Amino acid sequence: MTEMALRCGIGSKEREVKRNGIGVWAGGIARAICLLALLLPVLAFASDRVRRPVIEIDKPGRCVEDTATMRREHPDMLRHQRDLTMREGIRTRAHSLKECVDCHASTKTGSVLGEKGFCQSCHDYASVRIDCFGCHASKPKLASGAKP
Repeated sequence: MTEMALRCGIGSKEREVKRNGIGVWAGGIARAICLLALLLPVLAFASDRVRRPVIEIDKPGRCVEDTATMRREHPDMLRHQRDLTMREGIRTRAHSLKECVDCHASTKTGSVLGEKGFCQSCHDYASVRIDCFGCHASKPKLASGAKP
């Protein structure tokens, strides 16, 4: 368009239509973002319907912490326990891997690993590699003559 046509207002409707087209498009995106923001709380509660891994606990009883805390913080607890033991020489039973294995090993397999093993089932579900048992035993140490 020429400068003269722009000054006379020729073509202004074309510019207005283009501007409104962009405005409509941007308004649609803004509405979609607002709708998504309103739906996020609903979607968060819908996550309860996602199947969780089946965890078989052969030795029921009270764990060292509640279930929600253990699911969320057990890696940190184990690392902290490791640091206390390896770097400071402090050995406690509260959050030690050995105590976890002793309590949570399957009575069928005698291990926390395997298809339905206590550790393996959650770590498979979360797609997290278990690196503890490269060095540590996945089965509790049995007293001599004892059977799993």
